[in-house]
Amino acid sequence: MSSDTSSDFLKSLKWYKRLTTKKARVEEQVFLVEGYRSVSQIASNNPQEILEILTVDELPAQFSGYPVRFITDAQLRSLSLSITPQGPLAVVRVPAELYSGNLPKLPGRKLLLFEDIQDPGNVGTLIRTAAAFDFSGIILTTKCADPLSPKSVQSSAGSVLSLWLRVTENYLEMVSKLKQAGYSIIATDLKGKDNISSLCHIDALLLALGNEAAGLSEQVLNISDYRIKIPITGKTESLNVAACGAICMYLSS
Repeated sequence: MSSDTSSDFLKSLKWYKRLTTKKARVEEQVFLVEGYRSVSQIASNNPQEILEILTVDELPAQFSGYPVRFITDAQLRSLSLSITPQGPLAVVRVPAELYSGNLPKLPGRKLLLFEDIQDPGNVGTLIRTAAAFDFSGIILTTKCADPLSPKSVQSSAGSVLSLWLRVTENYLEMVSKLKQAGYSIIATDLKGKDNISSLCHIDALLLALGNEAAGLSEQVLNISDYRIKIPITGKTESLNVAACGAICMYLSS
């Protein structure tokens, strides 16, 4: 890597370590993405959002032009949540309206609501699945795991910037606006009576997924147009929310 691409951030390692907390991410308006696969995904689809890359080894040509800071193996391990670090770390801009209650002017035809999903691995996996099945955006409640937390970002495999995200207390208001605009609100519900095949025939929808233990709130269930339950024929009562979401997103694609 040529010297003219060396990092000019000159931040302490403690500064990067702080980015594992939501408070620091909000204050600094950046977050960390770890691993060649995830960093490559960001570089391919949102190259302008990468501010700096931290690495132990020389980087492939695809990362040329970015500010780079070379660190030691020990320093990388201190910054990584993985037992075995998976490659470089990228410092990436936080999306401008992530923590707002404003819908985009063109939200897209397929959207998600995450109501109080608390496992960051589930949040990240669902984001990755949504990107794979061409969903446009996700509304998250403030009690959800932060989509920019290290585990969420890692589970999303770099897909976290592939669709719009809104983390807000005003999610019910946003859902109501979408319903008024013609979107069908689809609630996943263990007591649901509507056939899951309904997902195959809806043009504009918002699929609501609830808390791992409690499911969706009565407010969301009451505003929904469909309450669907995935039929289970085996020896378990329910599915993990990420598995449930994947099945529903596939059927709606």
